[in-house]
Amino acid sequence: MNAPIHWQKSSFSGGDDGNACVELARTGNTLHLRESDEPENVLAPSARALSGLLAHLKGEERG
Repeated sequence: MNAPIHWQKSSFSGGDDGNACVELARTGNTLHLRESDEPENVLAPSARALSGLLAHLKGEERG
């Protein structure tokens, strides 16, 4: 049996359940990323790819 995935909501999201937000989870060495309004669409980026995405979004692009 698979253990349930425990999703963590972005700190930029409001507290209401109805807010669309980005959620992250981790199972073993795998990261999971989804948007709360489409929870069936889950991405599993590498840690390096996710780090690059976050740096880009923050305007800290790495060369």
